This record gives sequence, structure tokens and C-alpha cells, in this order.
Amino acid sequence: MDTTRYAEFLPAGYRPAFREPESTWWAWRGRRVHVARAVRPDAPVRVLGIHGAGAHASALWPFASLAADEDVDVLAPDLPIYGHTVEPDPARVRYRDWIDLLCDLVTQERARDPRPLVLFGASMGGLAAYEVAARTGDVAAVVATCLLDPADPEARAAAARWGASGRAAPTLLPPTARLAGNLRIPIKWLVRMNRMSNNPALSRLCESDPRGGGVRIPLGFLADWFTYPHTSPEEFTAAPVTLVHPAADRWTPLQVSLRFLDRIAAPTDAVLLENCGHFPIEEPGLTQLRDAVRAVIDAVAVQD
Repeated sequence: MDTTRYAEFLPAGYRPAFREPESTWWAWRGRRVHVARAVRPDAPVRVLGIHGAGAHASALWPFASLAADEDVDVLAPDLPIYGHTVEPDPARVRYRDWIDLLCDLVTQERARDPRPLVLFGASMGGLAAYEVAARTGDVAAVVATCLLDPADPEARAAAARWGASGRAAPTLLPPTARLAGNLRIPIKWLVRMNRMSNNPALSRLCESDPRGGGVRIPLGFLADWFTYPHTSPEEFTAAPVTLVHPAADRWTPLQVSLRFLDRIAAPTDAVLLENCGHFPIEEPGLTQLRDAVRAVIDAVAVQD
């Protein structure tokens, strides 16, 4: 797998703990979904990692490996179009497919394994984790590096390469998608992939990765994300939510995530990761991320 290319960007003190995942496969609606795993049968809590629109399970795995090394059972799927998942019709993939897949995966995993499940969402995966928790009602906690709400014009502007196009996306994209929804465009043309990390080499890796930031994404997927009816935060009571936002993020503004977090009805917490860019690999923020996730896991284990 391609996990080691991303693990090379971990601080030196963390690299000895890195462990390659086990590749497993799951049949879902005609797809062969790749799920990276670190199986720990005796761990009290499980964590499911959810990547965003410029990554995949292998890119997330350096963080997952840190959790697994501390005796946590971890799994991370490659969502359709990304990673090693076999997608028969990439042009027809929509954001709602991601949500449906994740909901079904959570339901299946909880049915076969009663241990509490924490969702960890990175980048766009943060709001996906929130939504899956709301829709399944079967998640112990949510941890997100950002909460980028497409209903917020400032969030849309931050997500898009050109801010004005992001603000206008809910108006412009749906009619365009009705005509050319299956047209696939490089994701790096549409979003600020060059701001993925404050380390230029890591940004270049993400942007050029043919299984990650180098993919071509359907216009219909973007139109679906910009208009998807996410659960209102005032009605969200499914699980506690912890925001672990990089403090030096040059892509997604902190105030956007905090504004959404402040509206959530469930218990919330916020931790700023010092010196970290959007892809949080810098110190001391990486250690703060590890400690924040560990605190959530420990709290869930005590409650179980």
C-alpha cells in the first residue's frame, strides 16, 4: 500500500510506532470497497477514520497507526472514487453515496461487534462523520478536524479554489450538473489542494496522488455536496462532538468550524492544534491531536 509515503512526513519520534494496515474488502452496492484495518480484539473502543476529498485511507493511516499502537481497534474505508476501492461507474458517484456507504458500514460493524465506535473525520470527512452519527444514532463520539458546512457561504468560499464560485455554487452547480453531472474534472482544479499542508512537499504528494488529490471528480458529486441537506446542528444530539482544528490551517478557517460547533445541541469541545496546517503533521499539534483523541476514547471506554 502507499501508506509509507505519507508516514514519512510524521515527526521522527512518531515514525517507529507506524504500522502498516491490513487490507480487507467489503461488497457494497456493486462496489468492492477497500477497508484498511488494525484489528485489536481486546481493545475496549473502535475508531473509524473518514477521509476527505483530497485523501484516502492510506493518507489517514499514519494517524490511525498511532491510535492502533495504543491498543485501539481501527478501520478506515476508501470512499468511492478514492484509494483502492473498485468503483464500476466513477462518473455517477455522488456525495450521498458516501453518506449511505458510511451509514451502512457503521450499522454492519456495530451489528457484528458491540464495542463502542468513535468516528474520526478529517477535512470534508468531519461533517460526513457528524452526518453519519446523526443518521445512524449508533456512534459513541465524533472527532473532526474541521466542520465545513456547505450551507455557510464562508465555508463554501473556503472550500473552492475561487471564493466567489464557492459562494455561488448552490445556485450555479445544480443546473450545470443536470446537463453535465457525469463530467469528471480534476479535484485540484476546483479546490485549494495546494493548501492541504503547510509543508509544500506533502501538499505536492496529496495533489499528485492518483488515488487521492489527483483524482477526477464528477461535477454531480460537487453539486450534491453543496446542496446536501445535512442534519441541523440545533437538532443534533446523537453523540458528543470534539473539534480538533489545526491552528495554522490556511485552507479552512477556524471561525467557520467554531460557528457550526457552537450551534450543536450535543456536548461539544474544541482543541486547537498548535502549528498545524490542514493536514496536521506538525508539532506540538500532532501530540495534541493524539492526546485529544485519546481523551475521547478513554471517556467512551469509561461510559461503556
